[in-house]
Amino acid sequence: MIVETGHFALALALAISLVQMVMPIWAARSGDPALRQVASQAALGAFACVLFAFAALTYAHVTSDFSVQNVVENSHTQKPLIYKISGVWGNHEGSMLLWVLILTLFGACVAAAKNSVPPRLRANTLGVQGLITFVFVLFIITTSNPFSRVVPAPLEGNDLNPLLQDPGLAIHPPLLYVGYVGFSISFAFAVAALIDGRIDAVWARAVRPWTLTAWCFLTLGIAMGSYWAYYELGWGGWWFWDPVENASLMPWIAGTALLHSTVVMEKRDALKVWTVLLAILTFSLSLIGTFLVRSGVITSVHSFATDPTRGVFILAILILFIGGSLTLFAWRAPLLRQGGLFAPISREGSLVLNNLFLVAGCATVLVGTLYPLLLEMLTGEKITVGPPFFNSTFVPLAIPLLLIVPAGQALAWKRGDVLAAAQRLFAALALALVVGFGVLALTWGGPVMAPVGIGLGVYLLIGSALEIVSRARGYGASRTRSLGQIGRRAIGLPRSAWGTALAHAGVGVVVLGIAAQGWAAEGLATLKPSQSLTTGPYTATLERIAPRKGPNYEEAAAYLTIRTRAGDEVGQVETGKRFYPSRKMAVTESGLLTVGVSQVYASLGEIGQDGSIGLRLYYKPLVLLIWLGAVVMAAGGALSLTDRRMRVGAPAKAKVRPLPNAVPAE
Repeated sequence: MIVETGHFALALALAISLVQMVMPIWAARSGDPALRQVASQAALGAFACVLFAFAALTYAHVTSDFSVQNVVENSHTQKPLIYKISGVWGNHEGSMLLWVLILTLFGACVAAAKNSVPPRLRANTLGVQGLITFVFVLFIITTSNPFSRVVPAPLEGNDLNPLLQDPGLAIHPPLLYVGYVGFSISFAFAVAALIDGRIDAVWARAVRPWTLTAWCFLTLGIAMGSYWAYYELGWGGWWFWDPVENASLMPWIAGTALLHSTVVMEKRDALKVWTVLLAILTFSLSLIGTFLVRSGVITSVHSFATDPTRGVFILAILILFIGGSLTLFAWRAPLLRQGGLFAPISREGSLVLNNLFLVAGCATVLVGTLYPLLLEMLTGEKITVGPPFFNSTFVPLAIPLLLIVPAGQALAWKRGDVLAAAQRLFAALALALVVGFGVLALTWGGPVMAPVGIGLGVYLLIGSALEIVSRARGYGASRTRSLGQIGRRAIGLPRSAWGTALAHAGVGVVVLGIAAQGWAAEGLATLKPSQSLTTGPYTATLERIAPRKGPNYEEAAAYLTIRTRAGDEVGQVETGKRFYPSRKMAVTESGLLTVGVSQVYASLGEIGQDGSIGLRLYYKPLVLLIWLGAVVMAAGGALSLTDRRMRVGAPAKAKVRPLPNAVPAE
């Protein structure tokens, strides 16, 4: 009964989202402000219905209700509870329901944010959000119903894909979807502004917190997915330029450009048309990523290759939202009033240059991802665009972009002073060069770009710290050299200033981690107990191989002792091969030993009849900095969200109080 009620709640959400879409249009034509309030109530109602539907599906998974097709295909009675819950979104139907749940959650949050968004803008935004909700709920009901029954019900399920039975995959999709779907609010704000024909600093102030929230979650989602692929797939790499990885990277890059553009618009009332276009493109790239993952046009270890009819439906969604919004933009954008002017050498100018590099980098990733698909569709020829293409096109754009970051922060708004900015950044540049050349000398004969990356990471870290110090010291007559006063001023700086510096420092930490992989080492050998394999500064000795049994799998585990080359023991590592009988599928469980922020990584290969094993051993210097840096970036964004100015809404009209002893007009 709960399953049928959940299905009914989903159908009810479809009807309510239609009301949410229509009421703002009706209110605009009739001029009745009361009708605008209906959109807010409808947004809350749609969220409640989808939440109930999601809870009903979760209940079916937790209780192993094998009368539901989705549970049969993705669950098992012996599966641990955490994977029964994550199995709800570990498939196409459930993940789309989670997608819509987050979509309606954002709509409900906008409806509740009465003081931060002007009423007319809020109503139009909710109307656009209602259209998105209606289309995706219709997609679920017609092509991806998670509540379909199976008769007769089997006694046991097929279990979840073993690769998805991992804590990382329990966390990764929700984080990623909050980022993906969060940009729908930015898109809805942009389309609402185009419909209304008005875009100003109030609009930028309203859209910026939602964009920043989505960006923070998408940053964490990408980092979690990267770490999962690193340790679960046994490849030993942190990024593979896989089409599904690219599908999440593209909206992140565009969202980063959008964040910087909204800052310019809020501060200087400039880049209005460009900001609206970026909001449209960012969500469009999220939709393209959804199409790539769920249409079956690509093959990936973490994609949903499904019924092609679903891909046709999603393609129609792309045409509706991307084509429709760009058409509206082409019609309405020329009518928008242009913003303020600024000198090329200014903080605004540096942010524009930042946007150009980001958009160009995003375009290279888009071309490299879609070109093989288009070529195969037009000619039937199959080609693979891999890391060499992306490394040779994206990296040359990323390096000057990173060089601009501290320089832009050192420039003043409207008109900057290049000499003053250079003086402020001299210490960062000098120390970065010293570190870079020092590392190059110490590792002479090794990779050349790795020391460059180390120097660049140091430059970003010091540049971020100098931005706080420079703002705390003050400018002109108020400039101080007292360390105590600088510290007090730094504490009093807005949280957004600290958040920006922290996010940029996080980028520097990521760059350090990536650059250090130039010195990663890899070894491969066939070992018997008591034999060893040396890779980098460490030696792994195989102690024994032993079988063990899990709740829904059988495993052959290899136990390794890790020592330095000098013979000092560092720790123990376990790596194994798991076999899932219900899926008849074997997966490798990598073993990790963390030493500081570096890791020793062991991956078990084939097990021979004579008791030998194939072992792949990696040494990954400073590799944890890649994901720690992403966490620092997201923390910087979250800190900026706590700034009071992020919560200040549009100024409300003050109520006119009657003067004392005033004579009423006749």
